[in-house]
Amino acid sequence: MTSTLPARPARTAPARGATTFATLAFLVLFGGDVLRNGTGWWGWGAACVAMVVASVVLVVRHPPRVRTLPRLLVLFLAFAVASIAWSQYPAGSAIGIVLTLMTSVGALAVTVVAPWPAIVTALGRALRIHVVASLLFEVVVGLFVRQPVCPVYLDCTGQPAAWFWSRDVLFEGGRIQGLQGNSNILAIIALLALVVTAVEAANRSISRGSTIVGLAASLLALVLTRSATVAVVAVAVGLVLLLVLATRRREPGHRAPVFGVAAFVVAGLAVAVLARGPLLAVLGKSGDLTGRTDIWSAVYDLGVQHPVVGWGWVSYWFPFVEPFTDLAERNGVVYLQAHDAYLDVWFQLGWIGLILFGLTIVGVVLRSWWWAVDRRMLAREVAAPWSALDLLPLLLVTALLVHGLTESRLIVEWGWATFVIVVLVTRRDPFGWTGHDR
Repeated sequence: MTSTLPARPARTAPARGATTFATLAFLVLFGGDVLRNGTGWWGWGAACVAMVVASVVLVVRHPPRVRTLPRLLVLFLAFAVASIAWSQYPAGSAIGIVLTLMTSVGALAVTVVAPWPAIVTALGRALRIHVVASLLFEVVVGLFVRQPVCPVYLDCTGQPAAWFWSRDVLFEGGRIQGLQGNSNILAIIALLALVVTAVEAANRSISRGSTIVGLAASLLALVLTRSATVAVVAVAVGLVLLLVLATRRREPGHRAPVFGVAAFVVAGLAVAVLARGPLLAVLGKSGDLTGRTDIWSAVYDLGVQHPVVGWGWVSYWFPFVEPFTDLAERNGVVYLQAHDAYLDVWFQLGWIGLILFGLTIVGVVLRSWWWAVDRRMLAREVAAPWSALDLLPLLLVTALLVHGLTESRLIVEWGWATFVIVVLVTRRDPFGWTGHDR
């Protein structure tokens, strides 16, 4: 087979500057909770505005080709914007739409200035910084502060433990929360850091010291957070990696046995989900997934009132907007998400929005699978050798999608930005070009 794709030169910003910008963007995206806890909402807002202004400037200077933009993703965003017309909370939708578009522009800016290897470098650096800093934060609290720490914008006097930034439990054997102020969020960030660092190490694109620190800190954070939901995500990522490696050993047309085994494993996982009660008990979790089933039920009861187009896009719920003021309250804490990204999308945008979102997911999964399995075959013919970095889109998407079953971070901040980046890169960048070539 002869490739007809020309080896066009990419016009990028200087490599160092592009990587620096991407690193800062990831630091802010993954540091939303950190900035809010440590500087308040104004500090977080200032950081976001600065990054958005820089992102807009970069996109204007390096506009992407319209034909390379993923149509389904654009349609989903357009439908979210249009939902303000029928929103049950127009002010909340206006804010949510602006935040989603800001996050999307930031993700687009990363992809127009940096090729995939530079994006991976920036992502790995940002994730390792967050994990290491979170561990150091808990050590400082345990050794010097010696009492729970409250976010700067809250008064935690007499409030539940979930309100605290750090509960000072590192040396008591409790689950640490890190700079994110949430054990489950620190755990998923640690898992992503582990995956990205391992792939970079396999690609020999980071130093031995960075590899050791990244892997050790990530594993330690996973142990200290003890997140059952993230443990499930880790298993899913591991199974997908094994499937990819097994598939790559066989030529197309001889992969039926591998897919048969994969189908058997999926069926087993489905049975495990149906019989989750005893399994969760082994992990020390309640059969109702720590109250999530109650939240799902409450969201569903409201969602069926507007099942086709939803209540209106808002992304992360706002505590000052009805019906979110007490929709998901548990033990004195009001949670601001449906704890399921797909249920959240359906609630906000109805079946139309969920279908668009689902089709976007199908597209990026198929492209990421091709990157991980078959891209290397065509890459040989265009003198673009396969690398371990080709595995990363599929592993990232797997982690995000499985995590989305119990958390809604997939549609806000770092979850949405990472998802959009993978969608954009795999749609437009099959052989490592930066995408703004002319």
